[in-house]
Parts: sequence; structure tokens; C-alpha cells
Amino acid sequence: MAIWGLVIETTVGVGERKHTEAYVLTHVEGTREEALVELERRARRHTPEHPRSPKRRRLFRECDGFLLVIDGAWQSFSTRFTVAELLDDSAAPAPAPTTEVAPPEAEPNPADTVPSPPPPSPPPSTPPVERDADGVPVRPAWWGRTDLP
Repeated sequence: MAIWGLVIETTVGVGERKHTEAYVLTHVEGTREEALVELERRARRHTPEHPRSPKRRRLFRECDGFLLVIDGAWQSFSTRFTVAELLDDSAAPAPAPTTEVAPPEAEPNPADTVPSPPPPSPPPSTPPVERDADGVPVRPAWWGRTDLP
């Protein structure tokens, strides 16, 4: 099953400091159509920071997502919602090693066997993370870290 990233590119700042930033809202496992349905739901509910007094709101469908254009009193602000298949993630957990089943053989000679090392200890269990309805952690991961300035 494919994993799809729901990506948002939005206008932040105002005036000469106005620029676009991209964020991954969440990941959806399933079909592209299922990811597009979730993306449309989020695009329809999205309320950007700017403009503060919107005059007109338009949502357009594109081949890979949606474009939200909001006209303010003096400027227009846009937000692009894109669905993209996740191909690689450097922060993803390593896949579990697969073990192959060897065909049965004759009785092994006890003198030929080498003792196997003890199995690795399981990783320390972490408490479950409290999340909002849309899957975003309520408390940021960096909260309470002492190694940050």
C-alpha cells in the first residue's frame, strides 16, 4: 500500500517579507484517491493567517491537489494543497529484518554447532503520544528537551 504525503505550500508574512513555505500536514496510507479525498477535506476547512479580513475565497482543483486563493483588502494570498507519494524518508524507522526459513536438514552434529549470540534486548517502551483528531501530537516532541538552547 502506498504512503501519500499531504503537502501544503502557503503564503506567510506580508509586504516585502511575504514568501511561500511548505509543510507536510500528514501521511495517508492507501490509494491516491483516498489521499485526495482527505486533502480536499483539509483544503475546504483551511483558514490561513493572511489575509486577516478575507473578501473572497476560491478553491480550485488541480491534477495533484487544490489551490486556495483568498483575496484580501489589498493583496491576494494563495495556498497550494498537493498529494505526493512518499518514496523515501530519512527519519522513517528501519524495516524489520526478514528471516528466511531453511529447508529441513539431517540431524546436526552437536560438535559442529556454534552457540548463537543472545537476542538483542527490546527497545525501551515509550508512552503513547496524545494526538488530536487529525493525528497531530498535542504536545510537541521537543517540549521538555534539555539539550536545546
